[in-house]
Amino acid sequence: MSGNNQEKMPVFLINGFLEAGKTQFISFTLQQEYFQADGVTVLILCEEGDTEYDQELLKKTRTKVITVDSADELDEDFFGRLEALYDPDRVLIEWNGIWPQDQLKLPADWELFQQITIIDGSTFELYLNNMKPLLGLMVRNSELIIMNRCDDLTDDSLTRYRRGLKALNPQADLILEDAEGEIEQELLEEDLPYDMKADVIQIDPGAYGIWYIDALDKEDRYKGKVVEFTAMVLKSPEFPKNYFVPGRMAMTCCEADMTFLGFVCKAREARTLETGMWVKVRARIEYEFWQDYDGTGPVLYAESVEPAEEIKEIVQF
Repeated sequence: MSGNNQEKMPVFLINGFLEAGKTQFISFTLQQEYFQADGVTVLILCEEGDTEYDQELLKKTRTKVITVDSADELDEDFFGRLEALYDPDRVLIEWNGIWPQDQLKLPADWELFQQITIIDGSTFELYLNNMKPLLGLMVRNSELIIMNRCDDLTDDSLTRYRRGLKALNPQADLILEDAEGEIEQELLEEDLPYDMKADVIQIDPGAYGIWYIDALDKEDRYKGKVVEFTAMVLKSPEFPKNYFVPGRMAMTCCEADMTFLGFVCKAREARTLETGMWVKVRARIEYEFWQDYDGTGPVLYAESVEPAEEIKEIVQF
């Protein structure tokens, strides 16, 4: 490995189903000034689509292309040979979207620096309906999700897709694109299924998922607002005193893939609560650093917490 042998080999994983636009994205990235490097770049192709890489571009960027036909080839010997032959400064992997990503086992001295998922908006519904578990695996660990080819999608579809992807990975940056570039999609306050001007914003059970995603994205909209909703209690010995998480179970991919969606809440009643209880929470929303958020996120300060009836329905996106 070039340079300091103690450094980790940086790996960039570009994920997505066949013909999603991964090759175009990688070709564009290789040309960008911020991605230029003096040493060799190795590009591992895990599938070959209709679009081919420009040989002049590969030569100019000192990029060596290696093709593999099976995830089983990506073993310790493979990575060792690759490093010995090319002494790369970095590695790009164009991952096959139908290979479960947990099959990728990098050497101890290699590190996944960034994962990006590319999605074709025109075929997303098909994969959403038929390959949800694989979609969930690729999206859940991505720092950036790009949905391209959104030209013929309705605003309702874009909103639904965006909400579902953010539920799978709230921390990921999500970009929607059409032929003109990035789509500036904004869910207006008047389009929300609750009254943002109310002194206490009532979040009905059917609106919980919309509120959860919107509150993650729109600090300016919710900071200092008081909301009321019904949720299930989650507690942990690792939580600070007087803290718990009220939330709801959500189906993000399939029935076998359920996720608990909730925000941390400080309440004097917390010490009397037990995991699994149902409560009605009235709380003020603030935004603070919290380790479980990997940054700043919504923190609820309860004005009241009282017993409530269980909500049988799960949150869906």
